Amino acid sequence: MGAGAALRHAGWAIERWLEAEREQLVLWLPVMLAAGIAAWFLLPDSARWLAFLCATGGLGVAGLAVPGIGRAPRAIAIAALAMALGCALVWWRAERVAAPVLARPAIVAFEGEVELVEPLPARDMVRVTLAPRAGAGLPPRVRVNLAESDAPAELGRGAVIRLRARLMPPAPPAVPGAYDFARLAWFAGLGASGKGFAPVALIRPGSAPGTDLRARLSAHIESRVEGSGGGIASALATGDRGAISDEDAEAMQRSGLAHLLSVSGLHVSAVTAAAMLIVLRLLALSPTLALRWRLPLVAAGAGAFAAIGYTLLTGAEVPTVRSCIAALLVLLALSLGREAITLRLVAAGAVAVLLLWPEAAAGPSFQLSFAAVTAIVALHESPRIRGWFARREESLAARLLRHAGSLLLTGMVVELALMPIALFHFHQAGLYGALANIVAIPLTTFVIMPLEAAALLFDTAGAGMPFWWLTARALDLLLWLAHLTAAAPGAMAALPAMPVGAYATMLAGGLWIALWRTRVRWAGALPLAAGLVWALLTPAPDLLVTGDGRHLAIRTRDGGFALLRERAGDYVRSMLGENSGAGDTLDELVSSPDARCSPDLCLVDFRSGERSWRVVATRSSYLVPWKEMMHLCAAADIMVSDRRLPPGCTPRWLALDRTTLATTGGVAISFAAGRVTTVLGGGAHPWINPPTVQPPAASYGSQR
Repeated sequence: MGAGAALRHAGWAIERWLEAEREQLVLWLPVMLAAGIAAWFLLPDSARWLAFLCATGGLGVAGLAVPGIGRAPRAIAIAALAMALGCALVWWRAERVAAPVLARPAIVAFEGEVELVEPLPARDMVRVTLAPRAGAGLPPRVRVNLAESDAPAELGRGAVIRLRARLMPPAPPAVPGAYDFARLAWFAGLGASGKGFAPVALIRPGSAPGTDLRARLSAHIESRVEGSGGGIASALATGDRGAISDEDAEAMQRSGLAHLLSVSGLHVSAVTAAAMLIVLRLLALSPTLALRWRLPLVAAGAGAFAAIGYTLLTGAEVPTVRSCIAALLVLLALSLGREAITLRLVAAGAVAVLLLWPEAAAGPSFQLSFAAVTAIVALHESPRIRGWFARREESLAARLLRHAGSLLLTGMVVELALMPIALFHFHQAGLYGALANIVAIPLTTFVIMPLEAAALLFDTAGAGMPFWWLTARALDLLLWLAHLTAAAPGAMAALPAMPVGAYATMLAGGLWIALWRTRVRWAGALPLAAGLVWALLTPAPDLLVTGDGRHLAIRTRDGGFALLRERAGDYVRSMLGENSGAGDTLDELVSSPDARCSPDLCLVDFRSGERSWRVVATRSSYLVPWKEMMHLCAAADIMVSDRRLPPGCTPRWLALDRTTLATTGGVAISFAAGRVTTVLGGGAHPWINPPTVQPPAASYGSQR
C-alpha cells in the first residue's frame, strides 16, 4: 500500500470513527472554549495573544471555507474558532473590569459607601466592601476587615462610614504555585484590602442588617444552632460560611466533605426536587386540578422558581449558577419528554458560565464542580454501570446494598477525577473522601436539609425548636465524621507545585475518556498516566523564598523542610508547607544540624549531589556590621534579605533582597538542576502591572 493510499485509509477510518461519535462532538465545545481561555492566561503578552487569535481564527475560517470537506476538518475548524472565542472573551473581560489598584501599603482615613457586608462570626470579624468617596485617592473598590465590636450597629448596604484602615495592594502569589489573590481581585474589581481601626463613624445608615433577607436568614439560623454547626446550616441555606471555625473548615477540607459547604448541584437539586414534590402533592389533592392541569409541568415551573430564588439567595456564585442552569435544563428536558441528565446538559451549563464569566475557567471552583458532575454523568451513562445499578425486583437489603455500592463507586470515581485538580491548585487532596461521602451525602440530603427546612417552616409559628435540636445533632454527626476522617493516618496526599504541562496532560486524558463513547476513549489512559508520572517525578524545590524576603523554607538533610522564622504565622506555614510538599511537618531552621543561626542571621549549608550550596538569610531588622556582611556575601551562593543589601554584597549566584524580589516576586529554586522559578516572570497580564493610585501624603502614614 502506497503512502497516498495509507493516508486515504487513515482518513476514512477517522471519518467512520467521528460518524460513530457524532453525538459526542458537541461536548468538546466548552472544552475548546476553556482551552482558549487557558491559552490567554498562559501566554505572557498581547503579541502572543494576538498571534494565538490569528492562528486559531484563521484555521477555523479556512477550514469552514473549503467546500466539501469531511467531518474531521470541519470539527477541527469549529474547535479552533471556539478556542479563538475563548481567548478573545477573557481578554475582553479583563479589559472591561480594569480599575486602578493601590500603589503601595498605606494607613488611610477615608469615607466610603458600603457595597457588601459579610459577617465572619467564627473570627469575630465583619468583612466590608466599600466604594471610597471621590477625591480620596483610593481605588474604586476596597475591602476591609473590622472587629465585630467596631462595626456600627446600623452597618448595611448603602451606608456611608468614615474610618482609618491599613490598606494593601492585592498580593501576588507569595511563591510560585501559591494562591494568586491579585488575579482574583482584578476580576472582582478590588483595588486594595486590609484592616480597619476603631472608631468607625456611621455618616449615613444604610439598609439595616435585618432588611437583607440573606443576612437575616443566616443570623436566624446561627442563633438557633451554635458554633460551626450553625455555620454549616447557614451555608446550606444561604451560602454564608462565615460562622464555621477554621479548625472545622480544615477538617471538612481534609475529609473530602468541603463540597457540602459550597452551594452547588447537591443543594440546588434538593431544593428543586423538594419544591416540585410539595407543589405536585398539594395540587394533586384537588381532583379538578389533577384532571384539567398538567401538574408535572406546573411542578416543574415551581421547581424552576425555587432553583432561581435559591441561587439568588445564596449569592449566585459560579457553582450555584452552574447548578441552577443545569437544573433549569433538566426541568425543560422533563417537560419536553426528553432524557434529562446527560453530558449535553453539563456542556450547556459550562458554555453558559464561560460566556458570562470566562475567567472562572482558571479557578478551582469551576474545574472542581464541572469535573465532578462530568465524572458522575459519564459514569452512569455507561450501559454496563446502568445495568449494575438499575432498579429491579429485589429485597430491601439488596436494594440498600446496591445503592451503597453505587454511592461508593461514584464517590471513588469523583475522588479520582478531582484529585489532580486539588493537587494542582491546593497541593493536597483527601484520600478517604469516597468513604466519608457514603455517609455524609445521604445525611446532608435526606436528614440535615429536610430537618432545617422543617425547622424554618415551624419557626413561623414559634414551634421550630425540636427540629433545630435534631438538626444540631445531625450536624454534630457530620462534624464528627469530618474530624474522624481527617485524623485518619494518611488522610491527605501532598504534592509540591505541579507543572502546568503535567496538569494539562492529565486533564486531556481524563476528558478523552469521559467524553467519547467508542473504544478509542481508552486511549486517554496514556496521557492520563503520562501526566501523573510527570507530576509525581517532578521534584519539589529545594528553596522557597517569599516575595517580601521575610520567609523561606529550605530542604533539610532528612528530606523535610525548615522555616527561617519561628514566629511565621499560620498562613505562611500553611502556604510554604503546601508548595514544598511538606504539608504540616515544617521544622525550625534554628534546630537544623545544617544551619547556624543568630538572632539576626542564618547560614545554611545545603548539599546536592557532589556540590554544597551555602544560603545566608537575614532574620531581623537590625543591621549587621559592614565587614561581617561583606564576608558572608563573598562566602554565600545565595543571600536572602527583606531589606536592601549593601552595594558591595555580591554572592556567588543570587542576591534575593528587597530590590531583586520586587521584580521577581517569590522564588523557587532547585539546586541540582540550577532552576530558578519566579512569580513575576515578565508577563503582561493586567493585574501584574496595573494602573495605580495613591492617596495624598497628608491623609496617611506610609508603610514602607
